[in-house]
Amino acid sequence: MNVEASSPILLFDSGVGGLTVYDALRKVLPQAAVIYAADLAGLPYGTKTEAQIAARVAGLLGRMSERFRPRLACIACNTASTIALGMVRDVLEIPVVGTVPAIKPAAALTRTGTIGLVGTDATIRQAYVDDLEAKFAKGKRLLRIAAPGLVEAAEAKLRGGTVDPALIAEVQGGLAAMPGGSGIDTLVLACTHFPLLGQELAAAFGPEVALVDGAQGIARRIAQLTEGQDFARGSTNRFVVTGPIAGAAGLEAALAARGFGPAEGF
Repeated sequence: MNVEASSPILLFDSGVGGLTVYDALRKVLPQAAVIYAADLAGLPYGTKTEAQIAARVAGLLGRMSERFRPRLACIACNTASTIALGMVRDVLEIPVVGTVPAIKPAAALTRTGTIGLVGTDATIRQAYVDDLEAKFAKGKRLLRIAAPGLVEAAEAKLRGGTVDPALIAEVQGGLAAMPGGSGIDTLVLACTHFPLLGQELAAAFGPEVALVDGAQGIARRIAQLTEGQDFARGSTNRFVVTGPIAGAAGLEAALAARGFGPAEGF
C-alpha cells in the first residue's frame, strides 16, 4: 500500500481515554502525525445498545477516513472495539487496530489465578470478552465489574477535576465481595479511560494487585503495521471533537502537553 508521508494516524475514542493509547504510541512512533477524534457528542458508549454503537462508530470512522485520509485507524475504545471492529474493517480500506481487554497479559501475570476486570456495562457483557477468557484465561477465575462512573471521573480528572474516592471504593469493594474476590492479584483496566485513574485505583487495591491495560500492546501493533513507511517531518497533531467545541473545555493543558493544538469541530 502506497502511503503519503503526510498521512496521519487516526485515533478514535468516545472521549479522552484514548489519550492513554496516544501516550504509549508516542514512545514507539514519536515522528507520526496523529489526528485524535473524540466522539464527545456520543459519550458515554457504555450505556448504549450494541446496535447504536456499531452504527455510530462505523458511520463516523467512514466519514473521518474520507476527510482525513489516514494511513491507519485505531479504535482506542474497548466498548467500540468489542462491538464494531469487524464492521469498521469491512467499511474502511486501511488497517484498523482495535482495543480489547488485556486478559492475555493478565493471565500470564497472575499468581493466584484470580483476575479482576473493570469495564463499562457494554464491554463486560460482550461475547468477545467470553472468548478472550476461554482462550487465554482457561483454568483461571475472571471476575468482572461494570464501573460506568469511572469514565466520567477520568474525563473530569483530565480537565483538572478531583476524583470522588467513593467511586473507586465501590469498584474495589464490589470485586472483593464476589466469591473468590479476595484472591485478586491482577486487575484488567478494560477501558482506555481507566489508566487515567491508575493512581487512585492502585491506592484502593493496594500494592499486591497489578494493574494491566492494553495501551502498550496497541502501540506496538500500530508500529508493526506502519513499519517502513515514511512520516513527514514537522507534522502537527490535531484534536477533533463531535458536538460543540465547548465539550473540550478544560482539556487545554492536557492537549498542549501532548503536542495538540486547540480542539476543532468535526
